[in-house]
Amino acid sequence: MVDAVLLVGRLLFIALLYLFLFAIMRTGIGLVKGQRQKGKAWTLAVEQGPKELRGVKILVRGPIIVGRSPGADIVVGAGYVSGRHARFSLMGQNLFIEDLGSTNGTAVNGNPISSPVSLMSNDVVNVGDVAIRVRYA
Repeated sequence: MVDAVLLVGRLLFIALLYLFLFAIMRTGIGLVKGQRQKGKAWTLAVEQGPKELRGVKILVRGPIIVGRSPGADIVVGAGYVSGRHARFSLMGQNLFIEDLGSTNGTAVNGNPISSPVSLMSNDVVNVGDVAIRVRYA
């Protein structure tokens, strides 16, 4: 009799464990599906510069550093670019560009910047001879 009760208890425990795991999987799959929703996002596209960079597109999900340093997100191997030249930053739905104290400066649509600047879709950011177009779509 005790053996039968233990067997039923074990089977019940296994069934509850499977239900628990199934519930966790459903929640995880729901989260992944929610992340795939199409929404507007900022992208950076290198339009002009060294040929190994031309055509590169980056989806902006956090800060993006442009510079000569190997740790930068967009590495420009030219002497006129500082190690950490400029930073793209998201603040809510807005994208900002900030010069990080570079020697030769950063420009937006041909205008040099000295403080963080809010970007609009289709603006062009220049770091030396590298032109990066920003898009919100």
